[in-house]
Amino acid sequence: MKGQIFDTAVKPEQAILVAADLYSYRKGKCAEYLDELAFLAETAGAETVKIFTQKTDRPHPKTYLGQGKLEEVALYVKENEIDVAIFDDELSPSQTRNLEDALICKIIDRSMLILDIFANNAKTATAKAQVELARNEYLLPRLTRMWGHLDRQKGGIGQRGAGEKEIETDRRAIRHTISLLKEKLKDIDSQNQVRRKNRDAMKKVALVGYTNVGKSTIMNALTKAGVLTENKLFATLDSTARKVVFPNPDPMQQPIAFILSDTVGFIRKLPHQLVESFKSTLDEVVDADVLLHVVDVSHQGFEDQMEVVNNTLAEIGAAQKPTVIVFNKTDQYNPDPTAEDIFEDTTIYDLDLLKKSWMSKENSPVVFISALNKTNMEELKEKIIDLLPLT
Repeated sequence: MKGQIFDTAVKPEQAILVAADLYSYRKGKCAEYLDELAFLAETAGAETVKIFTQKTDRPHPKTYLGQGKLEEVALYVKENEIDVAIFDDELSPSQTRNLEDALICKIIDRSMLILDIFANNAKTATAKAQVELARNEYLLPRLTRMWGHLDRQKGGIGQRGAGEKEIETDRRAIRHTISLLKEKLKDIDSQNQVRRKNRDAMKKVALVGYTNVGKSTIMNALTKAGVLTENKLFATLDSTARKVVFPNPDPMQQPIAFILSDTVGFIRKLPHQLVESFKSTLDEVVDADVLLHVVDVSHQGFEDQMEVVNNTLAEIGAAQKPTVIVFNKTDQYNPDPTAEDIFEDTTIYDLDLLKKSWMSKENSPVVFISALNKTNMEELKEKIIDLLPLT
């Protein structure tokens, strides 16, 4: 009809979130994890309409959920035409199959969700190759669909192997793709090593931290690099390096210059395939003289996030680097005085007391800033200068 307006916008997938609330979790921990999972789902383009949790010692080995809870979820999925069920843990291939049979909807686990976000945000050839490698390594053990139409064995030249099940063909194709991607990334890594050698004379500082803590905002504040900053998880995948020059505190000496690198953010339960495939990018961290460990102090689970980052740094061999702990987003710090278990010492709610607490218990230099408002950036610069090697 003439003049009729059609809505062509892509509607988000309707999603439910599912998590095992382990008895070993502290109070409120599962809720924090589900908030993050909802943010991941939103970043991937899904709309969360319902959350299901089950108190348990551990997820059910066959179906993740117990029978009663599984039936409850299945009924909700059917009655509300849910598109996708997103689980807060990595599912085994058998769990995924059983859940698909029980829920009759798409089943996505946390690892696949993160991989999907990485794939959507990868812009450069390097990032795309790294994500593709991680996705293929994740999918390889999950090729479960069998094809019956090729079951019958055939002989003769050019026909050997034609009767194999499709899954074996798929596995060989994925293994071949993995091999090619590893070779491609090895070549890219060699080129990056040459670039790093060319700037070996320069001191190097790397920004590290949990995803969405403001690393790119700090990068822009220190360098005016124009790095993308969004309130999304994994908005930045590619390492960005910029030269920074600070005035020397000693006016008789040359200005202090170094290379500042922004790196991909870490996250709880980061798929090990991604850690492995992004190790060439994370070489910027391993090669750095100083690390700036950026923390979102406004997040009530920031101590857990710090632990995730520290564990990942240990995994890539960068745990002993000289580090400045940068508590960012002080402008958003507004803890609820009635909340429990936010801090080890629940009497600490005032930001000044929090500062004193962390400055006394951390071996590394600590600074509290708001990169967005450029608050206390001069102190951050002083901490960086103090840790940079003299020669």
